[in-house]
Amino acid sequence: MSFTMLAVVVAVGLIGPLLALRRGWHIPVVLGELVAGVLLGKTGIGYLVASDVEFSFLAEIGFGLVMFVAGTHVPVRDESLRRAIRPGLLRAVVTGVVATGLAFVLNVVFETGHVALYAVLMASSSAALVLPIVDSLGLGGRPVVELLPQVAIADAACIVALPLAIDPRHAGRAALGALAVIAAGAVVYVLLDRAERSGVRRRAHRVSEDRRFAVELRFSLVVLFALAGLATAMHVSIMLAGFVLGLAVAAVGEPRRLARQLFALTEGFLGPVFFVWLGASLDLRELVEKPEYIGVGVALGVGAVVSHLSGMLTGQPVSIGALAAAQLGVPVAAATVGESLGVLQPGEPSALILGALVTIGVSAVAGGAAVRRGLVKEKSASGSAD
Repeated sequence: MSFTMLAVVVAVGLIGPLLALRRGWHIPVVLGELVAGVLLGKTGIGYLVASDVEFSFLAEIGFGLVMFVAGTHVPVRDESLRRAIRPGLLRAVVTGVVATGLAFVLNVVFETGHVALYAVLMASSSAALVLPIVDSLGLGGRPVVELLPQVAIADAACIVALPLAIDPRHAGRAALGALAVIAAGAVVYVLLDRAERSGVRRRAHRVSEDRRFAVELRFSLVVLFALAGLATAMHVSIMLAGFVLGLAVAAVGEPRRLARQLFALTEGFLGPVFFVWLGASLDLRELVEKPEYIGVGVALGVGAVVSHLSGMLTGQPVSIGALAAAQLGVPVAAATVGESLGVLQPGEPSALILGALVTIGVSAVAGGAAVRRGLVKEKSASGSAD
């Protein structure tokens, strides 16, 4: 990979912010980055070669960082969310049951043999997508508070379950690897918590800020890459390593300066590199050659929405249930890992991404519907007077 190619990758990644510029559309930035990769990769003119060693390695780093940031976005320290864990957990479980039933139906229709994988995909949610929509629209009220733990639980559970579902022949190895990464993440949390309670973290923060050492960022990257190395050695996706570390940091309390640094590094460079690489690795022409996979993708997206609408059984508004269906990280990981392991047929990785795009479109509409239904935060007295 040359500097010229890297410049092109970063430049075309700007399509993401351009498409997301209009707030009312609620289009995730990653959508434009994926489109850019598709146009320049296998599907398009072939300028970007996803199999390039340097390109794919940068993309892997970006993927780990994307999942790290997604984990830090889960508000695990929020007391109101802790009280809402029970209904959130119940809805996540019901969604998983419905998704499993639909996965069997899809397997009968399309005969792909991926029942477990499809169940995980349709049951998953994306905190990295749902939380920004909730914040940008100012959504609030009890249904929204209960939505957040539901999404976090589904996101975490499906990230752990994905390695087991995507390659059942090596499920034991994947389970052992997932447990190893989670255990390492727990150790990291304990160490971070002790550093916070003893004041070591605050002292290091003051020195780092005063001397501009970026110690917290450096330490986070060291731990992230160490966990990614462990995940790779244990044949587990680095997605799990990034998400586990993000949860550990969120549980202790992410410093604002670290959040800004992570945002700059991830959203400004390595995140776009990953999503452009992913788009470049997809060959959407396979969907034309095998149109049945278009049906698979649409069915997965619709199935995910239907699975999450099961929340209506416990009184969840339709718009909030549809919003919970938004997913990206798990389908992206499934497409990436499945293709590298050779367990997906040509066209299937693109179908998984298509299914995710269906849920993103539905979630954008659902967010607007929730606003019209009045599920917004109440303005404070001082705020209303301004």
